[in-house]
Amino acid sequence: MKVLAILYKGGAAAQQEPRLLGTIENQLGIREWLEKQGHEFVVTDDKEGPDSVFQKNIVDADILITTPFHPGYLTGDLVSKAKNLKLCVTAGVGSDHIDLNACVERKIQVLEVTGSNVVSVAEHVVMSILLLVRNFVPAHEMIERGDWMVSEVARNAFDLEGKVVGTIGAGRIGYRVLQRLLPFNCKELLYYDYNALPADAAKTVGVRRIDDLKDFVSQCDVITVNCPLHEGTRGLVNAELLKHVKKGAWIVNTARGAICDKDAIAAALKSGQINGYSGDVWNVQPAPKDHPWRTMKNPVGGGNGMVPHYSGTTLDAQARYASGTKTILENFFNDKPQEPANIIVGIGKYESKAYGQR
Repeated sequence: MKVLAILYKGGAAAQQEPRLLGTIENQLGIREWLEKQGHEFVVTDDKEGPDSVFQKNIVDADILITTPFHPGYLTGDLVSKAKNLKLCVTAGVGSDHIDLNACVERKIQVLEVTGSNVVSVAEHVVMSILLLVRNFVPAHEMIERGDWMVSEVARNAFDLEGKVVGTIGAGRIGYRVLQRLLPFNCKELLYYDYNALPADAAKTVGVRRIDDLKDFVSQCDVITVNCPLHEGTRGLVNAELLKHVKKGAWIVNTARGAICDKDAIAAALKSGQINGYSGDVWNVQPAPKDHPWRTMKNPVGGGNGMVPHYSGTTLDAQARYASGTKTILENFFNDKPQEPANIIVGIGKYESKAYGQR
């Protein structure tokens, strides 16, 4: 079979660090294994436009592997051209870069390595909350400049203790965020999710569910976004919702960039309606150099904690999602059943409630 992988360029770092498995240089560690079985393996980071390696090779590929960190966007148009395509594998978590409805119609399976990066992302969320609340970035930039004016950074630095923190989405990542927030003695933990947590799970972390999203955001000092991107969540955090956010709240989004309206977020931060925005996901990846999230600031020159999409691709996470990808391929080649939690789209139907029509 022909296996096409869209990975990210590692450069010198990937040559020096072989554990950077998600790169085009280290190729998930599966090239030798695939080629020994007679499969063709095409690996690239060139994914934009009709002349890209991605679009030229997708027409006769049997399997597509891509990551959320440098996604190959498999549109409905490309699905129609991919006459041999049977399986799409996300080396990581999150398959919104794939037209899932088109795959359902074409009976193309879509799988991801569920759980491979949940700890990595949850830790990044907590880190991002702290760096916003403590006004860390401007303080560090001050030191780099050679300056020392404590009042300039302390005027917008707070404790996390005593704050209300809420998660939009309380699944594998959102729940782990709640667990990790317990030692900080927050005033209250809240969640908004179409699916209620089991009573014992909610009791363990002491979280309260709120059914109305506007009511939810109005109560939170910190909002963290931990839900998948689909038709119901695209643009969920928009200008209208931001009007209901408690003034001066902080927002952390490590889910998907398109869940938050980029211009509405930038405007809300500039006006001071929100005090900070942090995360590693962008509506287009790689983000354009003029993307407003790269340079947006609050009225006192802080509040931006944006980084490239790497929360779920730590070296530990890469080992997990590379191993999981190989297992999915082994099962596919040998006609063995897949781990149910990994299946987003089965044969002609959704298998996961995280995507599609609920």
